[in-house]
Amino acid sequence: MEKILDRKIKLIWDFRGPGARKTAEHYKKHLEEFIIIEELKFDITGVNHFSSTHSIAYMVVAEFEMEEAKEILKPHRGEVYLDDLFNDLQSDA
Repeated sequence: MEKILDRKIKLIWDFRGPGARKTAEHYKKHLEEFIIIEELKFDITGVNHFSSTHSIAYMVVAEFEMEEAKEILKPHRGEVYLDDLFNDLQSDA
């Protein structure tokens, strides 16, 4: 069984409206900068586009980094990041 502090957590920001796609892409750049500045354990970010008016930007953090990242960045929601293959399959859907 995986130790709780070893889990990867996906922090998610939702963007809605006609500019959602561009806003999510732009926000992803800021998440990448944050990862470098804060020297986070994982360098995983991405965007998903669900419709012409709903996109998300996300980053993956180690669970021990989650509280500080949440406090600074204020994500809209989060979930356990299971593995790269599973998340890649979701992105293609």
